[in-house]
Formats: sequence, C-alpha cells, structure tokens
Amino acid sequence: MSGKTIRLDRLLANLGYGSRREILLLARAGRIRLDGEILRDAEQKIALDPSLAARLSVDGEELDPLPGVVLMMNKPVGVTCSRKESGPLVFSLLPERWRRRDPAISTVGRLDKDTSGLLLLTDNGALLHRIISPRSSTPKTYRATLDRPLRGDEAKIFASGVLMLEGEDKPLLPARMDVWDERTALLTLREGRYHQVRRMFAAVGNHVTALHRISIGALALPGDLAPGEFALLDAEGIARIFRVEPS
Repeated sequence: MSGKTIRLDRLLANLGYGSRREILLLARAGRIRLDGEILRDAEQKIALDPSLAARLSVDGEELDPLPGVVLMMNKPVGVTCSRKESGPLVFSLLPERWRRRDPAISTVGRLDKDTSGLLLLTDNGALLHRIISPRSSTPKTYRATLDRPLRGDEAKIFASGVLMLEGEDKPLLPARMDVWDERTALLTLREGRYHQVRRMFAAVGNHVTALHRISIGALALPGDLAPGEFALLDAEGIARIFRVEPS
C-alpha cells in the first residue's frame, strides 16, 4: 500500500461513505479532516499508508479500516453466510456503511445456518483463496454436541483415512477427534466437505445437535467475543490462521 495515492472522493466512496457527489458535499461542508486540517477538495490525491485511517476523519470520527480488512466474527446460530438468502444474514451484523464497501467484504468459506463460532470475513481476495484452497490444508476445529453418548471407536474411524460419506466415492482425509465428555467431542479437519462434521457423526450412528467452530489454524475464537460480535485482525492474528499449534 505504501507509495500509492488515491483521490479522496474515490477512497471514501469505496469505503461506503456515499457517492462521489455526496463526498464532494462532505468536503465542501468542512466535514473531512486530515491531520486535523480540513480537506475541501474532494479530488485531492492522498497517500495510502497504514497510518491514514488514524489521520483521516469524517465528522470527527476516525476513518473506517482501509481495504485489506480481515475480521473475526463469532457467528450466532440462525444467521446465514449469504447475500441472497432470506432471513438474517451475517453481513447484517456489520456496520451499515461497511456493507457498501468496494471491494465488498465476503465470508471466508461458510458456516451453515445452524453452526456457530469462528467465521472470517475479508475484502482481500488473494487471502480468501489462500485460506480456502484445498492445498492450504488449514486445520479447522469444531466442538460437536451429540444426541447420544460416544461409542468409543469414533476417533479411530475418523483418523483412518478410509471413512466414506454417503453419496461420495472418495474417502475422507484423516481427522483428529478429542473427547470432551461422553456427548461432546472436538473434531479437527483439514478439508471442508458439505456438512462434513454432521455427516461424519451420522456415519457412525450419531446425530450432532449443536456445532461450534472454535479455531482455524492457530487462531482461536476468544472467550470474550460474544455471539454476533466481531474484531479486526492485525498482522499477527492473520499469521495465526496459517500456523499450526503443536499437538
């Protein structure tokens, strides 16, 4: 980002502050400041650097995060990772202005409507594809609450690398299961097939009643992030996505 410049009206329009015409009116009204000085020229070019968000303000408020944002959300049950489906959507949990950003903020993969927990969102397409690429093998850990007590052989079956899901012709990659209690297990996957955790337990005669993703790589959902809340990830947080903690 260092060394690049962008017109003020284009930057603010891309961040969802309004149309270029609306940004022009904001500037003329003296409502935009850079380093405390009023900017009245909406066509002025300004340097894009990491400090800009703290130096540029609109109506006295610090600028929203610049493009390249990565968010960690505690997705609640009942909201959908979609822009088109009916009902509550994860994007409705973001500030209204953030939903107008260009490039748009997208979910990194999906959690189904009935699954809660760690969900990443970003406007960085390259990062998004790096995380979801099958070649990345980024481990994801889920806490599954089960309808019936564990039998005792599930961990061995899931780790075997030969388990086949109904309707598929390719076995699952080995997955790690750790017992939490007789009806709760942690399951770590390195792939993301459709409803995989639920289908794996169905394959061994059980039913998942609640599913919660607790980590991606070495990035864990913090206990103080309430359902529906989100936090910005810094460079260290992003790096943890691709880091694998020792077993």
